[in-house]
Amino acid sequence: MEKIVIIGGSTGIGNALAEILSENFDVHCFHRSESTSNSNNISHYTFDVLTDDFVDLGEIKSLVYCPGSINLKPFSSLSLEQYKEDMEINVYGFVRALQFYKNKFQEGGSAIGFSTVATMQGMPFHASVAVAKGALNGLVKTLAAEWAPKIRVNAIAPTLTDTPLASKLLRNERLIEKMKERHPLKHIIDPTEIAGLCKFLISDMARGISGQIIPVDSGIVSMKI
Repeated sequence: MEKIVIIGGSTGIGNALAEILSENFDVHCFHRSESTSNSNNISHYTFDVLTDDFVDLGEIKSLVYCPGSINLKPFSSLSLEQYKEDMEINVYGFVRALQFYKNKFQEGGSAIGFSTVATMQGMPFHASVAVAKGALNGLVKTLAAEWAPKIRVNAIAPTLTDTPLASKLLRNERLIEKMKERHPLKHIIDPTEIAGLCKFLISDMARGISGQIIPVDSGIVSMKI
């Protein structure tokens, strides 16, 4: 059975993806917090992506890097240390994972990272996360060219998604409705929607897709109504 590595698979998008992929793949999830998943074909590792050593699993089909941050503050309130922290979790952890597994990918394998719609449209209070995810976008495009044709590299750029990371922004019905109204489709993204797109990008059906930053935006970037 082909192996999938998911960094950050205990909650949110990573957990939803692990559940979906476990039907057809041998899934290995690395995360700091414990997972409640007991599905077959999922192995869990307690792991800090910035400090711990990765596990050699032999040949892998794909790697998905899920860790991220939502550090929304006015520019004047952000310290240089906070920029560094966002870069570490969003970019440097991804770099560490890719460096370790780069020679483990099977032919036609793929790597997927996570960006944000805030790199595509100016949004107040997103300076730090937009800087970090902008760097990730550059990494994705560079490696897609450097690793072609053996490994495909893409990123998904969601708008606000109903995950524990976004819980403060969706903590009551008033805020949920307010966030829905900001989006033309009046919809908050569910983690299973992103997981479904990941599953497609991993599959051979997407063998012509690489170097792409794919928005899942409920219309907030792509349309104005």
